[in-house]
Order: sequence, then structure tokens, then C-alpha cells
Amino acid sequence: MNYDILKYWIALKSITGIGNIAFTTLVDKFGSLPSIFKTSASKLTEINGITKKMAADINKFKHWDKINHDLEFLNKNEINIITYQDDYYPAKLINIYDRPPFLYVRGSLTKDDINIAIVGSRMASTYGKYTTERISGELARKGLTIVSGLARGIDSAAHHGALAAQGRTIAVLGSGLDVIYPPENKKLFADIIQSGAVISEFPLGTPPRSANFPTRNRIISGISYGVLVVEAGEKSGSLITSRLALEQGREVFAVPGSIDAASSRGTNKLIKQGAKLIENADDIIEEIWPQLEKKPFPSTLAPTQQTKKVKKNKNLNAIEQQIIDLISNKHIHVDELISASGLSPADILSTLMALELKGLVKQHPGKNFSLKQSHL
Repeated sequence: MNYDILKYWIALKSITGIGNIAFTTLVDKFGSLPSIFKTSASKLTEINGITKKMAADINKFKHWDKINHDLEFLNKNEINIITYQDDYYPAKLINIYDRPPFLYVRGSLTKDDINIAIVGSRMASTYGKYTTERISGELARKGLTIVSGLARGIDSAAHHGALAAQGRTIAVLGSGLDVIYPPENKKLFADIIQSGAVISEFPLGTPPRSANFPTRNRIISGISYGVLVVEAGEKSGSLITSRLALEQGREVFAVPGSIDAASSRGTNKLIKQGAKLIENADDIIEEIWPQLEKKPFPSTLAPTQQTKKVKKNKNLNAIEQQIIDLISNKHIHVDELISASGLSPADILSTLMALELKGLVKQHPGKNFSLKQSHL
């Protein structure tokens, strides 16, 4: 991080009245953060939405000691700041309304993340948590990153499911990154950092106020291709996330529940209103596939029904064709494929995943594989 520049980002965001829209407007107008603080108050007030008090607070900013202290804390605790001008700022977040100008990040964001959000009730049932962990794990094993809010119940189950599958997961907080909430998720917080990222737009020291969570939810949906809701009452905050997802042009999915359960009324209502009913990970992949065709990884995520017309030497890259040629209708172990192909384990496993998603290969217990079709 370039602290000499980042201190201006933190300072501008700390000024009362400077929201996300005004922040971006100022940057677009003056080109750089340092130049904003060197601009006269009268010139600043020419910008729509900038009052005389805001201009004076910018022009006479005096809290640099506090900013420098925060930067020292960030450095000591391995917290990065990713601005919307950085390559690793989530691509799908760029174009949402009221995007945060920067994010505090612990862990790592990658440009290849294909994010699916999973949210739901804090008072989740055993069924809800089990279903969430199962679907989250299925998605993570297929290369997708699971996004949730680190809350109790469904959120925690979503993170746990991804971690159990050795996949990536991102937690979006409604507090500062130095305020872990709920406190019992301290270990989960640490585990997520090792296998993904914990992010927040809120400054250090921000407590988990109730008003922060609807704000936080727009980021959960904003960085994702779709939002899956598992167990939500009629007034659940998860329904706010689903509404934001629709406004942002994201897909909305829901797991059906018992018609007698209050915790399922929100999800069942979403389904009646047009959300896609979800039973497994493939149901989600089928819907988001059209958005993924230009993504570099996983490059061949495709719903099963699109594979029926696949012919030999068509729609397969060289490595995929090589693997197909090596697999017979009998089971073959992944180690045999690695040995026979001369490819790296990573290449073999990612290619098998792609072929499995195309419906050409079936995985059996013990990392054994066979063809689903005798002819391609």
C-alpha cells in the first residue's frame, strides 16, 4: 500500500457529509486525492453536493495524526485498502449505485473470483444449516467463491461449507475489521482470512450497529453473480439483500422450506415472486453460466444440458481432449491420469472439474473417474 496516497482516501471518507457519490465526484473532478485537499474551499463548493462546511473541513483538515495511527494499525495487522482504481477491487462492484470508494481487506481478493452470495436466518434450523453447508461446499468444489456476512446461522454455515470443501469464501462485515461480530466467530474469521478474505467499507473501530447491515448487504450482493437465500422470515434482512440483488441485476435463488415454518415464509415468497428454486449447486450454475463464458476461470463451467451436442474435437480444448482420450468407461484413478498424461495435478483436477460440469465425466468415490457418454 502507498500510505502517502491512501491517507488522503481515509481522510476524505472521514469528513462528515462526504458520501460515496460525493467522494467519487470529487475524484473525477480533480483527478487525485492530494489535489482535492489542496483546492480552495470556494472551488470545492462549485461541485454539486459539496457544502461550505464540507469544503472547509476538507481545506482545513487537521486529523492527520489519527489517520497515520490508523495506517500503522493497518500495516501491523496486515489489513489492505483496495480502492476502486485498483485492479483487485471487485469488478462487479464497480458499477453498482453508491459503490464504496475503497474497501478494507484482510486476506486476499482475486480477479478470478466468481462469487455467489448465500444469506439467511440467524436463527437457522438444523435443516437450514445442513442444506447451506452442502450447497456451499458443492459450489466451492466447483471453483466458485462463497460470499456471506459472518453472522450467526446461515451465514456461518455458508462460510463453513466453503472452508470444509477447501474452497474460497469472502465475509463482508457490518463493522470495522478490528471489530469481530459476532464474537464467537473469531476462529471462523481467522480461517476465512487464510482461504479468502474478510472485507468492510467501515472505518476501524466501527461497531456493528443495526443500521450498518443493510448498507453491508448491498456489497454482499454487489460483488456476487447471484444471491441464494436459505431460511428467511417475512421480515428478514436477507430479503433486503435479495431486493438489492434484483436492483443490481443479479440472480436471486431460494431454497424451499416447509409451508408450516415461519423461517421459510420469506424464501417461499421469493420463489412465488420469481426466484429460482434451488436444490443443488448445478441449479445455480445453470443460471449464471451465460455471464461466465468470458471468464478465464473456471473457463468451462457449463450446465449439463448444454453438453449433449458436444462432438469429438469440438468445444474441448487440447487438455480436455487428452483427458477424455485417456478415460475409458471403466473407473480410472486420478493418479493414473496424472501419470499417463504428464500434466500437473492442478491441471488434471481443474480439467476433470470442467469435464464433470460439462456432463462428460462422472466422479466416483476415491477420486475415480469414468465417462458419462461412450462417444462424444
